[in-house]
Amino acid sequence: MILPILDASECRSFYPIKVDIMLNKIVALEVDGLRVVGRLYLPTGKPPYPTLCVCHGIPAGNSAPGDRGYPLLAERVCRQGFAVLIFSFRGTGDSGGNLDILGWTRDLKAAIDYLYPLPEVDRSHLSLLGFSAGAAISVYRAAQDSRVSSIIACACPAEFTFLTETDEPQSIIDHFRSIGIIRDRDFPYSAQEWLNGFSLVSPIKYIAQIAPRPVLLVHGSRDELVNVSHAYKLYARAGEPKRLTIIDGAEHRLRQNDRAMAIIIDWLKSQAQISSQVE
Repeated sequence: MILPILDASECRSFYPIKVDIMLNKIVALEVDGLRVVGRLYLPTGKPPYPTLCVCHGIPAGNSAPGDRGYPLLAERVCRQGFAVLIFSFRGTGDSGGNLDILGWTRDLKAAIDYLYPLPEVDRSHLSLLGFSAGAAISVYRAAQDSRVSSIIACACPAEFTFLTETDEPQSIIDHFRSIGIIRDRDFPYSAQEWLNGFSLVSPIKYIAQIAPRPVLLVHGSRDELVNVSHAYKLYARAGEPKRLTIIDGAEHRLRQNDRAMAIIIDWLKSQAQISSQVE
């Protein structure tokens, strides 16, 4: 199902608070000898809770002043009755290591491994919410992991040709080094092999394998980094049930777009209700 382009009048407000947050705690995972750091948010009420694992994209640099980032998103979702895990992929935030897209796939697997056995987690409602490269990793992992019940991919590239089809791979590495997400002087050992990882995880190769689990694709009509055509390509390849929503006027950072977030919350809640009725 493709939904029409939306404007603000067609979306319910995202702000009303339904549930107070009971607890949030730091989570530290060890992956490939690296420390991957996150935070788990739990709501009040009787567990287990429907659960969301949030996957960020590749940082562009310093955050805008006043932007509380993913903790604010986690709090908003948690107030709707969800357990929420946010974490920093290797090379970002307080996590160790360097930006490595194949390593990111292992980081996400470790996050799911952590969540799945928790008594607070409803194993039948373990969803992934990814943004940009984090959406790509979410598609890749969900296609191979039946523990994932549904996926939301925001501003998701169908493939990483804007990175992989370059005559100067070293310049890309130098850029990421300059913003602090490639940290070690001798990393990567091979620039071309490092770039090949982006080709290997291209979502267009995997999105069909997620069915029959639900997929929601959300994209901005004015995305300046990942053209909206990527969303249509992914939607065409995905199996049912699937839904595509284009947010009129929205750019790449959908996490900061209240219309997009309202749609995501409503969709997550509807999926939990649908699954509960089936069970």
